Amino acid sequence: MSSVFDMVFLGASVFLIIFHAADQASASLFVDFYKESCPLVEDVVKHNVEVALLRDPRMAASLLRLHFHDCFVMGCDASILLDTHGDVVSEKQAVPNLNSVRGFEVIDKIKAIIEEACPQTVSCADILALAARYAVELRGGPSWNIELGRRDSLTASLSGANQFIPTPNSSLQALIVNFAAQGLDAGDLVALSGSHTIGKSRCTSFKPRIYYVGDNVHDVFFESDHHKRYITFRRLLRSVCPKSGRDNALVPLDITTPAKFDNHYYLNILEGRGLLHSDNVLLNEDIDGKIAKQVWAYASDQELFFSSFAASMMKMGRINVLTGEEGEIRRNCRLLNTW
Repeated sequence: MSSVFDMVFLGASVFLIIFHAADQASASLFVDFYKESCPLVEDVVKHNVEVALLRDPRMAASLLRLHFHDCFVMGCDASILLDTHGDVVSEKQAVPNLNSVRGFEVIDKIKAIIEEACPQTVSCADILALAARYAVELRGGPSWNIELGRRDSLTASLSGANQFIPTPNSSLQALIVNFAAQGLDAGDLVALSGSHTIGKSRCTSFKPRIYYVGDNVHDVFFESDHHKRYITFRRLLRSVCPKSGRDNALVPLDITTPAKFDNHYYLNILEGRGLLHSDNVLLNEDIDGKIAKQVWAYASDQELFFSSFAASMMKMGRINVLTGEEGEIRRNCRLLNTW
């Protein structure tokens, strides 16, 4: 059976092509892109994200996830925002997105305000990137420089959304290969997984783990008291998510500090209290201990996690971006300008 790293090696040619394209495109992105053409864009985004979070604290995780799901399909080009029309089939209908991704109305409002001040100047893709940063920052997490200048795609990819967005039941092998296809390495995978320190998940996303898979915990990582905490955690999950029914009931991804962006996600994993299968595989399926070592490091040092997360978010934000004359600047994030 091929190891994780064998699979990554086999995908190296794809990685190099994507990485080279992303490196070339990112050269056209820079922090002060709208300094002259729309100087208040960041203030507008931050204010509206702050208002949205006051109304619905869960929106922080939703805006971050929206940016992530966009970048993993054709690149950071706002393709996820397009509605179905003509030959374009919306990515919103993909299995990982349907009845799951949210925050579109927040982006719509921001875009409408910016369009009044700076018509057809600021891309929806850049708004997504800025909204994700402020969502993290306003929940107590790190900030980072947002390189701007992305343009919006002229199409969407339903098949790409079904293929490239990681699922809650992904194995570690699948996650590493999936991230490598986007030019992101295993270190980025561990750092970006920390986004699960905020937000909630539906019962249907983890029921198989709490009812059919058993403990799914390797005792080498846990002392007996930690194992007992896991058993208590599983009982709590079963009380919220019965074996039959309540599939759409929501449970915090981080049950310890659900509304705060911190490093408790990694502490939870070490205690067997990661909510999703794809969280726990960072330890349970790690072959040589490198990933586990990174989990331990972030659990021990929140500032290290913050700096790594910020660096990986910047890296993700460069995936296959459209710049220059590519794509367009949509007037409405849901519609192509020709519609």
